[in-house]
Amino acid sequence: MTRFAPATFLSLAVLLPAAALADTSFERIKISAGQQLFDAECRRCHSPDADRQSYGPPLENVIGRVAGTYPGYSYSEALAKSGIVWTEAALRAWMEDTTGFMPGTKMRHVGIEDRTVQDFILAYLTSISH
Repeated sequence: MTRFAPATFLSLAVLLPAAALADTSFERIKISAGQQLFDAECRRCHSPDADRQSYGPPLENVIGRVAGTYPGYSYSEALAKSGIVWTEAALRAWMEDTTGFMPGTKMRHVGIEDRTVQDFILAYLTSISH
């Protein structure tokens, strides 16, 4: 399980250039922090870009996608037959406990239980879902 101290979020915001902080919204900051957290937690298996191969299915346009339907990826039978649509609520549950949310899935990872970390990653995933 990954835990981030509250100071982690502040340090992520400090990494942004001062000019960017001056003329961007909090949502932009959440997306940038979410991208950094995605890179730390998800990128080792998932690409945010559908044009780049990775071990798992790419997560570009994941919000609103029916689970188990990305072309060319070999999903577990459980996920392929689930009929779940990837909403923010479904992705939050997935991030927290993949095997509890979807028994029979082949994806295994350490759960992300911190709702703030989930919020940031979801902001990023929403930004790459058109």
